[in-house]
Amino acid sequence: MALLRSVLFNIMALLLTLMMGVGAFPIRLFAKKLALPYAKLWSRLMLMLFRDICGVDVRITGQENLAAAGTGPMLIASQHQSAFDTLIWMLLVPYPSYVMKGELRRIPLLGPMLVLAGMMPIERAAGAKAMRALLRETEKAVEAGKQIIIFPEGTRTAPGEHVALKPGIAAMAAHAGLPVVPVATNSGFFWGRNAFLKRSGVLHVAIGAPIAPVNRKLLLGEIESSWRVLEHDFAAQDRIAQARAASRRG
Repeated sequence: MALLRSVLFNIMALLLTLMMGVGAFPIRLFAKKLALPYAKLWSRLMLMLFRDICGVDVRITGQENLAAAGTGPMLIASQHQSAFDTLIWMLLVPYPSYVMKGELRRIPLLGPMLVLAGMMPIERAAGAKAMRALLRETEKAVEAGKQIIIFPEGTRTAPGEHVALKPGIAAMAAHAGLPVVPVATNSGFFWGRNAFLKRSGVLHVAIGAPIAPVNRKLLLGEIESSWRVLEHDFAAQDRIAQARAASRRG
Protein backbone atom coordinates (compact mmCIF):
# COMPACT_ATOMS: atom_id res chain seq x y z
CA MET A 1 0.00 0.00 0.00
CA ALA A 2 2.79 2.45 0.90
CA LEU A 3 4.46 1.81 -2.45
CA LEU A 4 1.26 2.44 -4.42
CA ARG A 5 0.55 5.60 -2.45
CA SER A 6 4.10 6.81 -3.04
CA VAL A 7 3.90 6.19 -6.78
CA LEU A 8 0.61 8.10 -7.01
CA PHE A 9 1.86 10.97 -4.85
CA ASN A 10 5.10 11.40 -6.80
CA ILE A 11 3.26 11.38 -10.13
CA MET A 12 0.65 13.88 -8.94
CA ALA A 13 3.27 16.12 -7.31
CA LEU A 14 5.34 16.19 -10.49
CA LEU A 15 2.33 17.00 -12.67
CA LEU A 16 1.19 19.73 -10.28
CA THR A 17 4.64 21.30 -10.19
CA LEU A 18 5.02 21.23 -13.98
CA MET A 19 1.53 22.65 -14.53
CA MET A 20 1.96 25.44 -12.01
CA GLY A 21 5.51 26.11 -13.17
CA VAL A 22 4.25 26.76 -16.69
CA GLY A 23 1.29 28.69 -15.31
CA ALA A 24 3.68 30.99 -13.47
CA PHE A 25 5.00 32.59 -16.66
CA PRO A 26 2.28 35.29 -16.79
CA ILE A 27 2.98 36.10 -13.13
CA ARG A 28 6.71 36.39 -13.78
CA LEU A 29 6.04 38.74 -16.69
CA PHE A 30 3.02 40.79 -15.67
CA ALA A 31 2.01 40.25 -12.02
CA LYS A 32 5.08 39.79 -9.88
CA LYS A 33 3.21 40.74 -6.71
CA LEU A 34 1.21 37.53 -7.05
CA ALA A 35 4.33 35.37 -6.80
CA LEU A 36 4.03 34.73 -3.07
CA PRO A 37 0.28 33.91 -3.09
CA TYR A 38 0.92 31.60 -6.06
CA ALA A 39 3.77 29.87 -4.18
CA LYS A 40 1.50 29.49 -1.16
CA LEU A 41 -1.16 27.88 -3.35
CA TRP A 42 1.38 25.40 -4.76
CA SER A 43 2.55 24.53 -1.24
CA ARG A 44 -1.02 24.08 -0.02
CA LEU A 45 -1.86 21.73 -2.90
CA MET A 46 1.36 19.75 -2.44
CA LEU A 47 0.63 19.24 1.24
CA MET A 48 -2.96 18.25 0.50
CA LEU A 49 -1.66 15.54 -1.84
CA PHE A 50 0.81 14.39 0.79
CA ARG A 51 -1.87 14.23 3.47
CA ASP A 52 -4.66 12.66 1.43
CA ILE A 53 -2.69 10.24 -0.74
CA CYS A 54 0.03 9.18 1.71
CA GLY A 55 -2.21 9.07 4.79
CA VAL A 56 -0.23 11.55 6.88
CA ASP A 57 -1.84 13.30 9.85
CA VAL A 58 0.02 16.61 10.31
CA ARG A 59 -0.20 17.86 13.90
CA ILE A 60 1.05 21.35 14.62
CA THR A 61 1.50 22.37 18.24
CA GLY A 62 2.70 25.59 19.83
CA GLN A 63 1.25 28.03 17.33
CA GLU A 64 0.60 30.35 20.26
CA ASN A 65 4.39 30.77 20.40
CA LEU A 66 4.32 32.41 16.99
CA ALA A 67 1.81 34.90 18.35
CA ALA A 68 4.08 35.46 21.36
CA ALA A 69 6.90 36.39 19.00
CA GLY A 70 4.67 39.01 17.39
CA THR A 71 3.13 39.42 13.95
CA GLY A 72 6.14 41.09 12.38
CA PRO A 73 9.67 39.95 11.57
CA MET A 74 11.07 36.92 13.41
CA LEU A 75 13.57 34.14 12.91
CA ILE A 76 12.19 30.60 12.76
CA ALA A 77 14.88 28.00 13.49
CA SER A 78 13.49 24.75 12.17
CA GLN A 79 14.90 21.27 12.05
CA HIS A 80 15.21 20.06 8.46
CA GLN A 81 14.45 16.42 7.70
CA SER A 82 12.50 16.51 4.44
CA ALA A 83 11.03 18.56 1.63
CA PHE A 84 7.92 18.86 3.81
CA ASP A 85 9.76 21.38 6.00
CA THR A 86 10.25 23.66 3.00
CA LEU A 87 6.52 23.69 2.31
CA ILE A 88 4.74 23.92 5.64
CA TRP A 89 5.95 27.41 6.59
CA MET A 90 4.39 28.84 3.47
CA LEU A 91 1.08 28.19 5.25
CA LEU A 92 1.95 28.97 8.87
CA VAL A 93 3.17 32.57 8.61
CA PRO A 94 1.90 35.43 6.42
CA TYR A 95 5.16 36.56 4.80
CA PRO A 96 7.63 33.66 4.78
CA SER A 97 11.15 34.10 3.50
CA TYR A 98 13.32 30.98 3.45
CA VAL A 99 17.09 31.10 3.61
CA MET A 100 17.94 28.72 0.78
CA LYS A 101 20.91 27.44 -1.21
CA GLY A 102 21.79 29.79 -4.03
CA GLU A 103 21.78 27.01 -6.62
CA LEU A 104 18.03 26.50 -6.11
CA ARG A 105 17.28 29.69 -8.01
CA ARG A 106 18.72 28.05 -11.12
CA ILE A 107 16.11 25.26 -11.15
CA PRO A 108 13.99 25.61 -14.31
CA LEU A 109 10.44 26.96 -13.69
CA LEU A 110 10.75 26.80 -9.88
CA GLY A 111 13.90 28.87 -9.29
CA PRO A 112 12.72 32.20 -10.71
CA MET A 113 9.48 31.97 -8.73
CA LEU A 114 11.38 31.38 -5.50
CA VAL A 115 13.23 34.65 -6.00
CA LEU A 116 10.07 36.55 -6.97
CA ALA A 117 8.27 35.16 -3.91
CA GLY A 118 10.89 36.76 -1.67
CA MET A 119 13.11 33.86 -0.69
CA MET A 120 16.75 34.47 0.33
CA PRO A 121 19.20 32.59 -1.92
CA ILE A 122 22.71 32.46 -0.44
CA GLU A 123 25.83 31.09 -2.15
CA ARG A 124 27.18 29.22 0.85
CA ALA A 125 30.54 28.41 -0.75
CA ALA A 126 31.39 32.13 -0.82
CA GLY A 127 32.57 32.11 2.82
CA ALA A 128 32.69 35.53 4.50
CA LYS A 129 31.05 37.06 1.44
CA ALA A 130 28.10 34.72 1.95
CA MET A 131 27.73 35.86 5.56
CA ARG A 132 27.68 39.50 4.52
CA ALA A 133 25.06 38.70 1.89
CA LEU A 134 23.02 36.83 4.49
CA LEU A 135 23.00 39.82 6.81
CA ARG A 136 22.03 42.18 3.98
CA GLU A 137 19.15 39.90 3.02
CA THR A 138 18.13 39.74 6.68
CA GLU A 139 17.94 43.53 6.83
CA LYS A 140 15.76 43.61 3.71
CA ALA A 141 13.44 40.93 5.09
CA VAL A 142 13.07 42.77 8.40
CA GLU A 143 12.27 46.03 6.64
CA ALA A 144 9.60 44.20 4.63
CA GLY A 145 8.07 42.67 7.78
CA LYS A 146 8.84 39.08 6.78
CA GLN A 147 9.20 35.94 8.87
CA ILE A 148 12.57 34.35 8.08
CA ILE A 149 12.78 30.56 8.06
CA ILE A 150 16.25 29.08 8.41
CA PHE A 151 17.44 25.50 8.86
CA PRO A 152 20.45 25.87 11.19
CA GLU A 153 21.61 22.29 10.57
CA GLY A 154 22.54 23.38 7.06
CA THR A 155 21.25 20.19 5.42
CA ARG A 156 18.55 17.60 5.78
CA THR A 157 19.15 15.17 8.63
CA ALA A 158 17.60 11.88 9.72
CA PRO A 159 15.19 11.84 12.68
CA GLY A 160 17.22 11.70 15.87
CA GLU A 161 20.44 12.74 14.12
CA HIS A 162 22.26 15.62 15.80
CA VAL A 163 24.73 17.77 13.89
CA ALA A 164 26.56 20.96 14.80
CA LEU A 165 24.46 24.02 13.99
CA LYS A 166 25.75 26.59 11.53
CA PRO A 167 26.52 30.02 13.02
CA GLY A 168 24.51 32.01 10.48
CA ILE A 169 21.37 32.16 12.58
CA ALA A 170 23.27 33.54 15.57
CA ALA A 171 24.75 36.28 13.39
CA MET A 172 21.31 37.08 11.97
CA ALA A 173 19.68 37.27 15.41
CA ALA A 174 22.41 39.48 16.81
CA HIS A 175 22.47 41.72 13.74
CA ALA A 176 18.71 42.26 13.57
CA GLY A 177 17.75 41.79 17.24
CA LEU A 178 15.02 39.32 16.30
CA PRO A 179 13.41 36.68 18.51
CA VAL A 180 14.23 33.11 17.48
CA VAL A 181 11.39 30.57 17.39
CA PRO A 182 12.71 26.97 17.64
CA VAL A 183 10.82 24.25 15.73
CA ALA A 184 11.26 20.47 15.98
CA THR A 185 9.75 17.89 13.64
CA ASN A 186 9.74 14.20 12.80
CA SER A 187 8.94 14.71 9.12
CA GLY A 188 11.85 12.51 8.05
CA PHE A 189 9.96 9.42 9.16
CA PHE A 190 7.32 10.08 6.50
CA TRP A 191 9.14 11.92 3.70
CA GLY A 192 12.79 10.98 3.94
CA ARG A 193 15.74 12.68 2.33
CA ASN A 194 15.73 11.77 -1.37
CA ALA A 195 13.30 8.95 -0.51
CA PHE A 196 10.80 7.81 -3.13
CA LEU A 197 8.74 5.95 -0.53
CA LYS A 198 6.39 8.03 1.63
CA ARG A 199 4.94 6.59 4.85
CA SER A 200 1.69 7.22 6.72
CA GLY A 201 1.45 8.25 10.35
CA VAL A 202 1.42 11.26 12.65
CA LEU A 203 3.82 13.96 11.53
CA HIS A 204 4.64 16.52 14.22
CA VAL A 205 5.61 20.16 13.85
CA ALA A 206 6.31 21.42 17.36
CA ILE A 207 6.83 25.18 17.78
CA GLY A 208 8.70 26.28 20.88
CA ALA A 209 8.71 29.47 22.92
CA PRO A 210 10.63 32.39 21.39
CA ILE A 211 14.25 32.78 22.44
CA ALA A 212 15.40 36.34 22.99
CA PRO A 213 18.53 37.36 21.06
CA VAL A 214 21.38 36.38 23.37
CA ASN A 215 25.12 35.96 23.13
CA ARG A 216 25.95 34.29 19.81
CA LYS A 217 27.74 31.40 21.50
CA LEU A 218 24.77 30.73 23.79
CA LEU A 219 22.04 30.96 21.15
CA LEU A 220 22.94 27.77 19.30
CA GLY A 221 22.87 25.84 22.58
CA GLU A 222 19.50 27.36 23.45
CA ILE A 223 18.07 26.27 20.10
CA GLU A 224 19.36 22.71 20.52
CA SER A 225 18.00 22.50 24.07
CA SER A 226 14.57 23.67 22.91
CA TRP A 227 14.59 21.11 20.11
CA ARG A 228 15.32 18.26 22.52
CA VAL A 229 12.42 19.29 24.77
CA LEU A 230 10.03 19.55 21.83
CA GLU A 231 11.16 16.16 20.48
CA HIS A 232 10.56 14.57 23.88
CA ASP A 233 7.08 16.09 24.08
CA PHE A 234 5.80 14.80 20.75
CA ALA A 235 7.45 11.42 21.26
CA ALA A 236 5.58 11.16 24.57
CA GLN A 237 2.33 12.08 22.81
CA ASP A 238 2.91 9.26 20.31
CA ARG A 239 3.61 6.72 23.07
CA ILE A 240 0.39 7.67 24.86
CA ALA A 241 -1.61 7.41 21.63
CA GLN A 242 -0.08 4.01 20.84
CA ALA A 243 -0.85 2.74 24.34
CA ARG A 244 -4.47 3.87 24.05
CA ALA A 245 -4.82 2.23 20.64
CA ALA A 246 -3.38 -1.01 21.99
CA SER A 247 -5.76 -0.87 24.94
CA ARG A 248 -8.76 -0.45 22.63
CA ARG A 249 -7.64 -3.39 20.50
CA GLY A 250 -7.21 -5.50 23.65
